[in-house]
Amino acid sequence: MPHTQYAPGQFLFGGDYNPEQWSRETWAEDIALMRRAKVNTVTIGVFSWAMLEPSEGEYDAAWLDDVIAGLGAAGIGFFLATPTASPPPWFTVAHPDALPIRADGTPVLHGSRDTYAISAPAYREAARRIARFLGERYGTHPGLRGWHIHNEYGTVDYGPHAARAFREWLRAKYGSIEALNTAWYTAFWSQRYGDWDQILPPLQTQYLHNPAQLVDFRRFNSDEMLAAYGEQRSEIRATGSTAPMTTNFMLPTWNFLDQWSWSAEQEVVSIDHYLDTDGPDGETHVAYGSDLTRSWAGGPWLLMEQNATGIRVGEQTLVKQPDRMIRNSLGYIARGSQSSLFFQWRASAAGSELWHGALVPHAGADSQAFEAVVELGGILEKIAEVAAPPADGVVVESDVAVVWDAEGWWSLETPHLPNDAITYSDEVRAAHRALWRGGHAVDFVAPGADVSRYRMLVVPALYAITAATVDWLEEYVRAGGHLVVTFATGLADENQRIVPGGYPGMLRDLLGIRGEQILPRADGDTVPLSNGMTGGSWTELLHAETAEVVTRYESGPLAGVPAITRRELGEGSATYVSTKLEQESLDAFLAGVASTAGVEAVFPDSRAFGVEAIRRRGADGDYLFLLHHGGRPVRVDGEGVDLISGAVDGVVLQPGAVAVIREGSAAWSIAAVS
Repeated sequence: MPHTQYAPGQFLFGGDYNPEQWSRETWAEDIALMRRAKVNTVTIGVFSWAMLEPSEGEYDAAWLDDVIAGLGAAGIGFFLATPTASPPPWFTVAHPDALPIRADGTPVLHGSRDTYAISAPAYREAARRIARFLGERYGTHPGLRGWHIHNEYGTVDYGPHAARAFREWLRAKYGSIEALNTAWYTAFWSQRYGDWDQILPPLQTQYLHNPAQLVDFRRFNSDEMLAAYGEQRSEIRATGSTAPMTTNFMLPTWNFLDQWSWSAEQEVVSIDHYLDTDGPDGETHVAYGSDLTRSWAGGPWLLMEQNATGIRVGEQTLVKQPDRMIRNSLGYIARGSQSSLFFQWRASAAGSELWHGALVPHAGADSQAFEAVVELGGILEKIAEVAAPPADGVVVESDVAVVWDAEGWWSLETPHLPNDAITYSDEVRAAHRALWRGGHAVDFVAPGADVSRYRMLVVPALYAITAATVDWLEEYVRAGGHLVVTFATGLADENQRIVPGGYPGMLRDLLGIRGEQILPRADGDTVPLSNGMTGGSWTELLHAETAEVVTRYESGPLAGVPAITRRELGEGSATYVSTKLEQESLDAFLAGVASTAGVEAVFPDSRAFGVEAIRRRGADGDYLFLLHHGGRPVRVDGEGVDLISGAVDGVVLQPGAVAVIREGSAAWSIAAVS
């Protein structure tokens, strides 16, 4: 019997379902409510290891058989997770060496989740075993939409198993201990190694760590976790299961994976995405997570988790209003998601995440929150035709790209940089935010990717780069591209070694500049520029050599010194921004470069009215998504049909409302409703 797998004919709607936490009477209620809300997909088994394997080598899946049978009778498909993110108590008692060790040498004990040492042989064997059991039992089930391998990879271990595996990784990378000593610059502080066994993970030490060691350990961990993922994938494939596989990326303020290499190993790329502010910038965050994941995937992707009712900010969980939940869900879909999945289906009655949001809140189905879930399910059915992607797989077209590099993140986290308050995540998000505010569709690219189709390329705070990346950027500029490089980029090579002769050493010739000194500024200490913009946090004593000066520092010790430069090269240009522009200044600056480069907004006038516009390409046409974040009604006119309301050639959007328009050929206009 053919699979009812993940497919482009519908949007997947539902979320993590944990029936093991509830009685069978509640299961029946769940199924009825899922049908009412038009849920078609759930994820099961994520944290079920102790239920599935109550003792080592003894399995009990009868309860899961019953759950799957109930779902199938209701026409609801499922992603089946391997539960390896949370080993059961019997495992950690039997294999205490498989518990992770923190950087300070403290063992992490059982009692929560993610208590595993990724390199421990006992853990890897147990993970393969449970994966194979599930593959044999459910791998060809007709309701199986796909495999959800593990959950949010990211537990870092510094213990003896990690040390052994790290040394093996280093030996494979460098070949000889002499080559490692050269790359790590171990002549500094008497760190020269005479044998591989002398090398440890970067455990807590007396003072600063070796930056090259830190970044290599990050690279190793990403590769080691990917190898563990691959082992589970192989076990399941060996059972004959052909269902697509994914693992859910997680991108808060930490990042332990190289998403580009991971994405290449998955049939479908997915992410868990949670807003980190209840303010207007939350909408920008939806776009950021979506654009990143679509770019990693190279096309359509899956949203595996979002929060239906809450936004965690600091020590509080703030309310996500029902209309915002719907707008956010369509914001992800507008940028290529094939799903609107949540954590979780029913709010837990107890446990560590009992206050986490859910599709069915503690108040139950008789609530505004659940009525919004029902509304969303209806909308997703109405717009189902959008789900079929175009033949080329490009669901969102963009003329501008931002470079994203996990190694850039890791490099900027090495200690004792000129300003340790600068973070890679903040700088990439600031660049994306500026382009979002300008109404532009944005892609992300890896260093070395094909960027010939982009009119504009932004490289934010890419501290350490390779010579190949320099050549790649120069080729882009000479061919007619408009390159924008921000401060803290190109200062070091891939081994975290500073290139002497002036900053930014790796890019000095391409940009036509020479930095003599970096002058960090205290948080909140700003400096005006001669063009009316404002910088801060990071400034530089900069000389324009073959570049022209765009604007200068206006006051203080750098008064009159170039702040932003541009070099014309070949058919294109390379611009350097030597200071951290305040967000409004960065908005204006990148808008100016975009205009020069010929990068157009999706709907040029919509942002002035608080309306976000995104165009998603489909198999048979284009669809204009309109998300109204503003505070007053607006009318949008043009040729097309709103799939949600049925309105033809124009729609009135109330504050908080959404529209998904199958477009005709006419241009769109927008105006306030008086």
